[in-house]
Amino acid sequence: MEIQAMLTTTEKDFERKTLLLDEPKADEVLVKIIASGVCHTDATVLDRTLPVPYPAVLGHEGSGIVEKVGSNVTSVQPGDHVVLGFAYCGHCDNCLDGNAGGCENMMPLNFTGKNKYGVSPIHTEDNVEVSQFFGQSSFSSYTTVDEKNVVKVDKDVDLRYLGPFGCGIMTGSGTVLNSLAPEAGTSFVVFGTGAVGLSGMMAAKIAGCYPIIAVDIHDSRLELAKELGATHTINSRNEDPVEKIKEITGKGAHYSFETTGVPEVTLSALRCLRVKGECATVAVGKRDLTFNVTNEIVLNAITLKGVIEGDAVPQLIIPKLVTFYKNGQFPVDKLVKFYELDDIEKAFEDSKNGSTIKPILIIDKEYTA
Repeated sequence: MEIQAMLTTTEKDFERKTLLLDEPKADEVLVKIIASGVCHTDATVLDRTLPVPYPAVLGHEGSGIVEKVGSNVTSVQPGDHVVLGFAYCGHCDNCLDGNAGGCENMMPLNFTGKNKYGVSPIHTEDNVEVSQFFGQSSFSSYTTVDEKNVVKVDKDVDLRYLGPFGCGIMTGSGTVLNSLAPEAGTSFVVFGTGAVGLSGMMAAKIAGCYPIIAVDIHDSRLELAKELGATHTINSRNEDPVEKIKEITGKGAHYSFETTGVPEVTLSALRCLRVKGECATVAVGKRDLTFNVTNEIVLNAITLKGVIEGDAVPQLIIPKLVTFYKNGQFPVDKLVKFYELDDIEKAFEDSKNGSTIKPILIIDKEYTA
């Protein structure tokens, strides 16, 4: 079938094109895309930090409506509302242990442009294969995905807000709820109050952390962090965050969450911890970090862990997050600004300069909640 999509090539970041999409195989689902979040990971492909074969259709925070299902699909049916998550194999040790975010086949399934069959379902009109990104390529009007990529959600929730639940919001909240798993009353610090950081912070509030400290360089974002649950905020341009965090907590924080990828910030996220503290990082950084393992890690028995996709299984965490959203515990609508698909470059620019925390592209302008 013909679809409209934003094609990324070596010549242009984005160009609207008519492309061809394969019909779903027995274990695949055809989804009409309603909206798609813009994520920092998309930007890291554009700057070649994460190489994906071109031409490609990016986008990996899609939400939509099931159009057609393959003969073996049982979890969804036509008409269901769904959020699209990342691709995972479902049969490696980590997947079987309930940690799809640590799938041993994460890289080939999400970044090589091909699905588990070794092909992409997307092609140009000249039959040139187009890379599928994260198993979904949601900057398009329709997509054909593996059944494991789709998560059924309630029809009474506005689909336009839900796409980011499939990556950024899941990553932030899952890192806290699944990987750090803080006990109520423990102290928590987030470095970077973008969509991922604020999602982690809201999860820390749900977990009962206290104090909850947000660190950033933008006062406007810190004000929003207060509104969403931060008990304390620190502008690291004006104050030493390590000293201030230890002043607030007494012994240092139990948990820190680093989302920026800036080496100096990562060091602060380690040094602000108390003995036996834990730091989780999800960031994609460009610069190397050098530190003395004995001084920074061993002497205070610190744990530093990298987390992919919030150590989450999309089918388990996304419905929980949607419930939190419906209950007013997870007001992600306060992070969002909508853009038309043709304004995609503006959406990326606003994300980069920090004027919009979570841009969402409206793919289907006819949709109403």
